[in-house]
Amino acid sequence: METNGRVVAIRGAVVDIAFADAALPEINEAVAIGDEASGTLVAEVQAHLDRSTVRAIALEATTGLRRGDTVRREHGPIAVPVGEAVLGRLLDVTGNVGDRLGPLPQDVPRRPIHREAPPLDRQTGTSDLFATGIKVLDLLTPLAQGGKAAMFGGAGVGKTVLVMELIHAMVASYQGISVFAGVGERSREGHEMLQDMGASKVLDRTVLVYGQMNEPPGARWRVPMTAITIAEYFRDEMHRNVLLLMDNIFRFVQAGAEVSGLLGRMSSRVGYQPTLASEVAALQERIASVGGAAVTAIEAVYVPADDFTDPAVTTIASHVDSMVVLSRAMAAEGMYPAVDPITSSSVLLDPLIVGQEHVDVANEVRRTIEHYRELQDVISLLGMEELGAEDRRIVERARRLQRFLTQPFTVTEAFTGVPGRSVPVADTIAGCKAILAGECDDWQESSLYMIGTLDEGREKEKAAKGAAPTSSNPAQAQPAKAGEKAA
Repeated sequence: METNGRVVAIRGAVVDIAFADAALPEINEAVAIGDEASGTLVAEVQAHLDRSTVRAIALEATTGLRRGDTVRREHGPIAVPVGEAVLGRLLDVTGNVGDRLGPLPQDVPRRPIHREAPPLDRQTGTSDLFATGIKVLDLLTPLAQGGKAAMFGGAGVGKTVLVMELIHAMVASYQGISVFAGVGERSREGHEMLQDMGASKVLDRTVLVYGQMNEPPGARWRVPMTAITIAEYFRDEMHRNVLLLMDNIFRFVQAGAEVSGLLGRMSSRVGYQPTLASEVAALQERIASVGGAAVTAIEAVYVPADDFTDPAVTTIASHVDSMVVLSRAMAAEGMYPAVDPITSSSVLLDPLIVGQEHVDVANEVRRTIEHYRELQDVISLLGMEELGAEDRRIVERARRLQRFLTQPFTVTEAFTGVPGRSVPVADTIAGCKAILAGECDDWQESSLYMIGTLDEGREKEKAAKGAAPTSSNPAQAQPAKAGEKAA
C-alpha cells in the first residue's frame, strides 16, 4: 500500500499533508517529513480535513520545510526508547539524546507514547507513605506511593526548589527509578539539574526528559507522555517502583491550548482548549499502581496570577491525592518552604493510614494557625495587648508553630550556607505536640526558625539565653553582666 504523502501547506507548527491514493493516517499517528539526506522532522496527525488531507502538528521547528516535501507514515504513534539503556540519559520528546554521552544502543526497546490507562481491575491501591523528611509535608500533606501530589503556586514562591529538595530527600530512602519531565521550563534549570544529579550520584537511577520553553508547542505538549511511557515500562515489564517528577504540568496545559488554537478550534473558558479536561485526564489516569509496582507522581503546577480558580488549576487539582499550596504571603515573611498549612490537604491524612496521634496533631496545628489568622486584623489595628489571655497564648503558639515548620534545604545550601535538614515524621509530631502543650512558650521565636528537630531549637535557645542580656536597657542589663562574671 502507498504510504507516502506530500506537504501542501505550512503555517508555523501546523503542516497540512495530502495522501492522494492511500488510507489516511489515524489521529495521533506519527509521520516523518523529509528524507534521510536532508533530515526528517517528526509530526503528529491531529485532524482529518477531508478524504485525502490531514493536519499535523510538528514536534520540531519547521524551518526549511517546503510544499511538496515527502511525508512517510510511521503506522503508529511516536515510539520512544525505554529500559535500562535510558537510565542516566537526557532525552527529548521523540527519544533523541540531548547529552554528550553518545547514541543509545541500536537494540534499545521502544514503546508508543499513546496508550490506555491500566483498567481498574488491574490497579492496586496503596497506603505506603513516602517519608520526605520535610516537616510541613509529612505532617499536613503526607504523600503515598502510587499517589499523585501537586505543588501549586504562583511565580517565584518555590515550586521548583521544593521539587528539587524532594529529589534529594528521596535519594537515600528511595531505591526505585526516577523519571523527571521538564515541561516548558528554562534551559538553565535543566542544565543545573543535570549537574546536580551527576554530583549527587543519583543520575544512574534517573531519566531526564525535556521539552523546553524554546521548543514548539507540540514538543512541550507531548513531553509528559514520553516520560510516563518510560515510567510505565519500568513498572509493568521490570516491576520496579518509579518516582515521576513533572515541572511544570501547567506548561503542558498551556502547550495544549496553543496547539488547539493552531488547529483552529474555538477556545473554551478563559481561552483554554475545549478538550482541557480530557487531555489532563488522559495524562493523570496513567499514573497508577499495577501488580505490586507503583508510579508515584510529584507535579509542580504554576498558578497564573495567583488565581486558584483558574480552569487549568482546578482541573489538575481534581486528579491529585495531596495538594501542597504555596503561599506568596508566607514566602514574603521568609517562611520557607512557603506551604500554606490551611489550604494544603491530603486524602491520606486519615487515622487508618497515618494513625490517630498524627491526625490529631495535624488538626490542632491547623486550628491554631487558622485562629491566629482570624485575629491578624485585630492585631494589626490594636496590637497584641488588646487580645485576651487565651487568644494571646494561641497567637504566640501559632507563630512558633509556623517557624518550627520551616527548615533549611539541601538544594539551597550553596546560597544560604546553612546545611539542609531531614526530619523523621515522629520528631515532627513530637515537636508540634510540645509547642501546642506550651513547652516552648518562654522561648524566643527565632530559636525555632530554620531548624530540624526540637532538640536543635532547644540548643539554640540555651545559646541565645547564655550569650546576651535579655534587656536593651543598660541599667537593667548591668546586674545580668555582673551575675555572669560571678558565675
